[in-house]
Amino acid sequence: MKLAVLGSGKIVQEFLPIIKDLPGIHVKAILGTKRSQEKTEKLQGEYGIDESYTDIDECLQSDAFDTVYVAVPNHLHYGFAKKALEAGKHVICEKPFTLKHAELLDLEQLALKNDLVLVEAITNQYLTNYQGIKEASKKIGKLKIIECNYSQYSSRYDAFKEGTILPAFNPKMGGGALMDINIYNIHLVVGLLEKPQRVQYFANIEREIDTSGMLILDYGEVKVVCIGAKDSEATIRSTIQGTEGSVLVNGPTNTLESYSTQTLAGEIKTFDHKDHPHRMYDEFKLFTQVIENKDMTFVKKQLEHSKIVMEIVEAAINDAGIVLG
Repeated sequence: MKLAVLGSGKIVQEFLPIIKDLPGIHVKAILGTKRSQEKTEKLQGEYGIDESYTDIDECLQSDAFDTVYVAVPNHLHYGFAKKALEAGKHVICEKPFTLKHAELLDLEQLALKNDLVLVEAITNQYLTNYQGIKEASKKIGKLKIIECNYSQYSSRYDAFKEGTILPAFNPKMGGGALMDINIYNIHLVVGLLEKPQRVQYFANIEREIDTSGMLILDYGEVKVVCIGAKDSEATIRSTIQGTEGSVLVNGPTNTLESYSTQTLAGEIKTFDHKDHPHRMYDEFKLFTQVIENKDMTFVKKQLEHSKIVMEIVEAAINDAGIVLG
C-alpha cells in the first residue's frame, strides 16, 4: 500500500509510529493545513515521508500513492473521501465515517462503481480480543442485556465551559460524545447484533452539543445501553449478559484491553489475546491485504456494518434534537 495521510492531528501522531511494524505500508505523502504546516513538515521529516501538502486537490494529483487515510476532523471526512475516490484512490476513513447516512451511501456508490476499496478505520472490529468476545458471547445462553460505558472526562470540557469551543465539542465540526467515544460502543454492539429495532438517545446537551448521553438500542429480546461521556468519568467497561453467564470487557471499547467470562456458578476466566500492543495495528495490517488483493467482498461486508452504525447515529442525533455540520 502506497499511502497518503490526510491530517496531522492526534490520531495521525498515534498512527505513524506503528508504520515500522507494517512493512506493507509505505507512507508517501502527508497533508496538513497551512496553519499546521510546521507540525506537518516535522512529521514528514521524522517518518521519512516523501511529500508534504497543504492543499487537498494538489495532493490528490500525485501518482506517488494509491490509497489515502482520511484522518481530518469529522465534518471533513465526507468531502475528503469523495475527492479521493474521484481521483481514483482507495480510501481508509477514520470514524465516524460521515456525519450523515446519505453521505456514506454516496461514497459507497462511488467506490463500488469504480472498483475502489472504501473502509472505515474502527479499531475494535479488527482486534483479536473482539473475535474472542464474539465467540464467548455465543456461549452464555440467550443474550439479554448489554451495557457499554466509555466515560472519560475531557480536558477540552474545561475550555468548553469557559466558552472556548474546540472541535471535540463543536456541532458544526461533528463533535460531541456520541460521535467521539460512544460510537465505539455502537460498533461493538452492531458487530454482535447488527441492526436494532428502535433507537433512543438521552443526551446531556450544552451549547447545542451532547457532552454525555445514554443511547438505548432495542433488539427485541436483547436490550442495550451505550453510555458515552466527556463531561464526567467512571470505570470504563462493558458487560454482555446471557441466561447462562456473562462477558466482562475490561477497558475502553476502542482498545478492548482484556475480557472475562463468568458462569452462573461464579467461575471466572480472563483472556487477553493481542497480536500487537498498538490498537491500530490489526486494522491496518488487514487493510493492506484487502487493498493488495482488491477484496471487494470484504469491502461490501464492512460497508454494510458501517451503514447500520450510521443509521443508528443519525437516529440518535435526530432523537436528541442535535444538528451536526
